[in-house]
Amino acid sequence: MEKHFDKSFFVANRKRLYTQLLQNSVVVLFSAEQFPRNGDQFYKYRQNSDTYYFSGLTQEKTIIVLFNDTTNKRVEEYAFIIEPDEKMLTWIGHKYSKQEASDISGIFNIEYINKFDEIMNSFLSKTTTIYYSYKSNIRGSDYQNPAIREWKQNIEKSCQNLFFNDLDPISINLRLQKTKQEIAATQMAINITGEAFDKIRNFVKPGCWEYEIEAELTRSFLSAGAEGHAYLPICASGSNNCVLHYNTNHNRCKAGDLLLLDFGAEVDYYAADLSRTIPVSGKFTSRQKEVYNSVLSVMKHMKSKMIPGTTIRKLNEECELLIQEELIKLKLLTKKDILLQDSENPVLKKYFMHGLSHFIGLDVHDVGTKDTILLPGMILSCEPAIYIVDEGFGIRLENDILVGYKPLDLCTDIPIEVKDVEN
Repeated sequence: MEKHFDKSFFVANRKRLYTQLLQNSVVVLFSAEQFPRNGDQFYKYRQNSDTYYFSGLTQEKTIIVLFNDTTNKRVEEYAFIIEPDEKMLTWIGHKYSKQEASDISGIFNIEYINKFDEIMNSFLSKTTTIYYSYKSNIRGSDYQNPAIREWKQNIEKSCQNLFFNDLDPISINLRLQKTKQEIAATQMAINITGEAFDKIRNFVKPGCWEYEIEAELTRSFLSAGAEGHAYLPICASGSNNCVLHYNTNHNRCKAGDLLLLDFGAEVDYYAADLSRTIPVSGKFTSRQKEVYNSVLSVMKHMKSKMIPGTTIRKLNEECELLIQEELIKLKLLTKKDILLQDSENPVLKKYFMHGLSHFIGLDVHDVGTKDTILLPGMILSCEPAIYIVDEGFGIRLENDILVGYKPLDLCTDIPIEVKDVEN
């Protein structure tokens, strides 16, 4: 598959970064940590999203150092990479050459990682400000990369006059509005996801297993050239529909059940995020169709609201009012229930526990907050749902929307309408 990004993309991202930095400051970007799976194996590696965004380098044990030398009106850029040896190449395989790392990133100065401390120390005499991401931009997580923490502590011991600034607010702002290349990569991920869904609709039948469905999705993604899943796929049949992040995918699909799929391919590090709920037997019951159409109605309305100037928080509030109206129509709530509800625990939350939307990009739940003002070029999920635990099923529908004054549904060609209903 042709790559969507070359070094010009990463060079441009760094140029935009420099305009946001304090004078004579240094940015240090660390690669993601490798996590051991067992004695001599690691989990599949994925680069830290910011490190990729500013360099394009996807190899482990990589460090990027950027010096914004405003005194001399220039920048100094370094990438530090693994120095391969014969044993490494035999057991693990290819690692970047210095020329390859430069060709990918557009960074001229490439050194092996054993030079990092020496060159970093040379910058410490030229600056009092270092930008870094303590949590490596892991959204909503308390995890702290131990390598970064140790590096910071060592520098603090030797240099008392340094100020450490959090890079996240700057990188978040830069990453939110997508370029044409980023939108194209996301659209490709969505197209691959849609093609996989078409195949799954013909594959699902009573008696198949959830893990077989996951395997078919994986096969479709990889055979189409995607890196794989952008996140752990949800293949939830029957009452598993009502477990929001169910991903054990080990149950057998039964006649009369619904199958809730939440899945997305990753292409060039950019995620798709799609949800569909389909009948295992091929036809909805009248009740399932009734609830499905309620969710679909809310989705159609809320997609049109994803325009510049609003926020996810405001979208959530409007969506909840619409869901509340649908719950009354479905005889799941009464107007009296709503009048008597505890404002801290709205009654609709029994049936719709999560929000409508989140940002999508390099991470499937990408950077940004519920109060971020929407601007053209941002990509959001639109995922209303109704879960009815007492009736043993839930329905969630999700498309990816490009924010604009006329919002663009990037998943518009992926089937979503209800056609077949049991007699």
